[in-house]
Parts: sequence; C-alpha cells; structure tokens
Amino acid sequence: MQPLERGEALRLLGSVSLGRLVFTQQALPAIRPVNHVLDGEDIIIRLSDGAALASLTRPAGGPKAVVAYEADVIDPDRHLGWSVVATGYAQFVDDPADVERYEHLLRPWVARSMTAALRIRPELVTGFRLTDGPTDVPSVASPE
Repeated sequence: MQPLERGEALRLLGSVSLGRLVFTQQALPAIRPVNHVLDGEDIIIRLSDGAALASLTRPAGGPKAVVAYEADVIDPDRHLGWSVVATGYAQFVDDPADVERYEHLLRPWVARSMTAALRIRPELVTGFRLTDGPTDVPSVASPE
C-alpha cells in the first residue's frame, strides 16, 4: 500500500461519481451510497426530500456536522486500486445560484425529488493505492 498525497487523493476522488457518506444518525454511525461531484476541493452531494441525510443540514451559521466521505476503485481479482477518505464539515448549500449549478452538474441516480445540496469541506484527506508487490507472501508458521 502506498499513501496518497492530498492532491492526488482529491484527483482520484474526482475521477469517480459514486462514494459513501458516513454520518451520525440518532447517535449511531450510518453510511449511505451517494453520487457526488467535486467543486474545487469541496465534495457536493444532492439531497432528496425527507432523506436521512437532510438531518445533516443546518441553517447557515449554525453548527456543522462532521462527516466522512469514502470512494474507491479496487479490482478484487488483481488486488489493485485505490481508496480515499475525506473527513470534514458538511453544510447545507443555501446560495440559489450554487444549488441551480449543482442541479446541472450532478444528476441523481435515484428517481426522487432532489431539492437541496450538501457541501463537504474536507479538513483531512487520506488515501492509499494498492500496487503490485512481491508475489511471495510469507506464510505464518504453524505451531507444532
């Protein structure tokens, strides 16, 4: 495994459209698959009416929810690929021009009304690349 620099991790994140949002729901961790688009370094997802993710939205100036966003591309046969996790604050997008722009940039994968958008500002971006390595993996000696 090779660690990724922030810039490369964000570039890879921007190369895919599907990831997983990790957030807190009723004081427990929850994960939702969502599609996204990058706007600079910000991760943008759209929200459907009444979605559990809508609980993350706060009025502008209110407390922000801490979330993690993960995306990856890993070949299960060759064991090659990459994984990126961005951790930061999620905030409701309240600028009507931005909401309209994201409506054109980010088409939902589900047939639901999407009336809002969520911006994740990553504070911490980590990732790794799975690369070809030695083919001989040392075996663990069995007790005799």
